[in-house]
Formats: sequence, C-alpha cells, structure tokens
Amino acid sequence: MPRVTKSVTAKAKHKKVLSATKGHYGARSRLFKTAKQSNIKSLQYAFRDRKNKKRSFRSLWISRINAGSRDLGVSYSKLVNSMSEKNIVLDRKILSDIAISDNQTFKKIVETASN
Repeated sequence: MPRVTKSVTAKAKHKKVLSATKGHYGARSRLFKTAKQSNIKSLQYAFRDRKNKKRSFRSLWISRINAGSRDLGVSYSKLVNSMSEKNIVLDRKILSDIAISDNQTFKKIVETASN
C-alpha cells in the first residue's frame, strides 16, 4: 500500500496563509511561520478596530453636531437634553448629516428643541 504524505494539504494551508498576508512587509508575507503570526495579529487588529470604528464615528458625529449647534448659540449637551425632553428622536448620525448638508432644517430642529 502506498505511503500517504501530507504535502498537498500543507501546500494548500501555506498558500492560504501567504495569500492572506499578501500586503504585509518583508518576511511577514513570504515566510510561512512569520506570515502565520502576522495573519493572526492582523485578525486581532481587525476585530478590535471594528469596535473602534463605531467609537470614532460617534465622536465625529458629536463634533459636527456641536459645531452646528454652537453656530446657533446652543451647546451640544443642552441641545441633546432639550431634544430628549421634547421627544425629538433623531440619532447622532442623522443629526450630524442634517447639520452639514441642510442648515435650515437643522436650525428648525434646534429652535423646536429649545422652545
């Protein structure tokens, strides 16, 4: 009976890892051992940064709303508080988009919330 080698499986596994690390620097994209470590670390970074992306976008939206509301003489915290008291339900993403693209509508929202 012929002897079975694992060369085909190993070759496929190596190719898979090396193609996943294609843009990495130096040995991280060429040598299997370092490429495997680099691939694991890159997946960890990707997992972490999917969470951080949400955090940074929320921060950006708050900055935009704050800038738009301060032009109208209201701080961000007072605007959000008055909006919740008046039951105006707009999330920060939509509110920041309105603040950038449509000043008249944003002005009406601020006036409605503050009155």
